[in-house]
Amino acid sequence: MDWNFDELERAKRYKLLVSLVVPRPIALVSTQDENGKCNAAPFSFFNVIGDEPPIVILSIEDRNSGPMKDTARNILATGEFVVNLVDEAIAEKMHACSDDYPPETNEIEVVGFTPLPSVRVKPPRLAEAPVSLECTLHSKIDMGNRRIVIGQVRHLHVRDELVDPVNFRVDMDKYHPVGRLFANRYCKTGEQFALEKNAYLKRMQKAGRA
Repeated sequence: MDWNFDELERAKRYKLLVSLVVPRPIALVSTQDENGKCNAAPFSFFNVIGDEPPIVILSIEDRNSGPMKDTARNILATGEFVVNLVDEAIAEKMHACSDDYPPETNEIEVVGFTPLPSVRVKPPRLAEAPVSLECTLHSKIDMGNRRIVIGQVRHLHVRDELVDPVNFRVDMDKYHPVGRLFANRYCKTGEQFALEKNAYLKRMQKAGRA
C-alpha cells in the first residue's frame, strides 16, 4: 500500500510517520525564561545532526490552543537550553513531563527531578539524566505551527561510569537509553547486535552467490 502525502490529511500523515520512523531518541529539554522560571518537556522529533560544529535539532509544535509552547518560547527568548537524554531509570518521570500542565508550570519540581547548575548556560541540567548537553541557539526555522530549533552543543555532562576517559568509548552495558515509538509506547535498547564490515558480501562470495 502507499499514499500520496500531498493529498493525505495531516492527522493521518502524522500517525504514519511517528509510528513507522522508529525508534527515535528522546530529548528531555530543560529551559528557563527571562525571569529564571524553569521548564522541562520531552521531544522525540530530535537528533544530533553534526559534529563540526556539534549540532542538535528539535522540532517543537505549538500548543493546540495556538500559543507557542514554553520550551520554544524560552529558547527563542534566551537562546539557551539543555538536552537531557533519557534512560530506563527516568523514563516514567520523563513521560510525566509530557502531561498537559498549565503554561509556565515547572515540571522539574512537579515530577521530582533534581536541577543542577549548568556550566555554559543558565537553564539547569537534570541530575538524574545519564547525559546532558548544554546548548545555545544556532538558528531557527518557522514552519507553520512548528518551530525548528537548531542548537550548538557547548558543554557535555556524562555519568562517570558510562565513558572510558582514555579511549572515549561508551560502555553500552551500563548505558540504557530508551527510544520513542508512538503514543505512550517506548522501547529499550538493551538487546543489540553488531555487523562486521563487508561480512555479508564475503559470505555471499564464498557461497558463490555474488
